Amino acid sequence: MPDQARPITVWLVEDHKVYGSRLQRALNRCDGISCPQRYFSCEDALSALPAPAAPHVLLLDVELPGMSGIEALPHFRQRYPSTALIILTVFEDDDKIFRAICAGATGYLLKSTSAEEVAASIRSAADGGSPINPHIARRVLEMVSQATAPKHDYGLSPREMQILQLLVSGHTTKQAASELGIGYYTADEYIRTVYEKLHVHSRGGAIAKAVNEKIVSPKTS
Repeated sequence: MPDQARPITVWLVEDHKVYGSRLQRALNRCDGISCPQRYFSCEDALSALPAPAAPHVLLLDVELPGMSGIEALPHFRQRYPSTALIILTVFEDDDKIFRAICAGATGYLLKSTSAEEVAASIRSAADGGSPINPHIARRVLEMVSQATAPKHDYGLSPREMQILQLLVSGHTTKQAASELGIGYYTADEYIRTVYEKLHVHSRGGAIAKAVNEKIVSPKTS
């Protein structure tokens, strides 16, 4: 936490010239915040070491030339253990959110966030908080809920799981048999066993249960 008599020091890693310059100017106009350093790549920011003093907060874009912001998070965390690392990006897909949080991000903000809200998030992070865009926060809660939801164990064998995945991906019995290198009737028998274990009576029922309960991915394998 910064000394109350000194401003919160912020470093910005952002390669978009207009957005980066505008945000840096806006932050420097905010009471209690100083953004003296702006870098165009993670490599530049990391090579700035040894620095006289690590920043209280680091604002980090994801899409950058060279090392991405998410890839750089562990490096920043190791070199600046007391610095709050906030992702500031246009991306809001689950994969990037999950990877950023796992890699050590303190917060996750979207570039649509106003400068005033970014400043408030900086103050929160410097005070030990974890600022996250409200929309992103809901996504995180959904991901956590899905990850911790109890999974039904229907006792499907590896081969039956393969068959089920192929059905969800749109394969016919004949196509599934060809894909797995087994006979048509063998594949049909596997499918009937899958129906029995899932307690359904049709292909549609099996697919619906598989997708709704996330037994397999809805995407083509």
